[in-house]
Amino acid sequence: LERSQAPSATRIAAFHATQRQQILPPLPQKIEGTLNDPARVPDPSPSHGSYHWSFERAISAGLIPLTIAPFAAGSLNPVTDSILCALLVIRSHIGFEACVIDYFPAKRIPAVRKAANWALRIGTVTLGFALYSFETNDVGITEAVSQLWHA
Repeated sequence: LERSQAPSATRIAAFHATQRQQILPPLPQKIEGTLNDPARVPDPSPSHGSYHWSFERAISAGLIPLTIAPFAAGSLNPVTDSILCALLVIRSHIGFEACVIDYFPAKRIPAVRKAANWALRIGTVTLGFALYSFETNDVGITEAVSQLWHA
């Protein structure tokens, strides 16, 4: 058996629809200090690290009974509904903020990071206002879910 005379790059490229190109190529490696220097310990901050993680987990754990309680008890309390909406807005904001922090590094693309943070803030305020309007002018979120469930 003879191989075709086409170059190997042509044979491989036939299987790819697009060109392989990285959107954000990695920076060159840079070593700071020497091997004997200790790693820098970041300054403690209440909005980062274990404090932030614990707060996020407490909100997530609080959403579980607030989601189940109105349907299990059969009562649709507006206070419970409002707390559920507030925790949903806070939890959504924290989750999307983590995505922005992970995927838009501030050192490499500061303008995109700033725009993404502002878009997130605007979206959070819009969601909060929309849920407030839905709670005050309509049936509320738990009643809407109940109606959809029984439809």
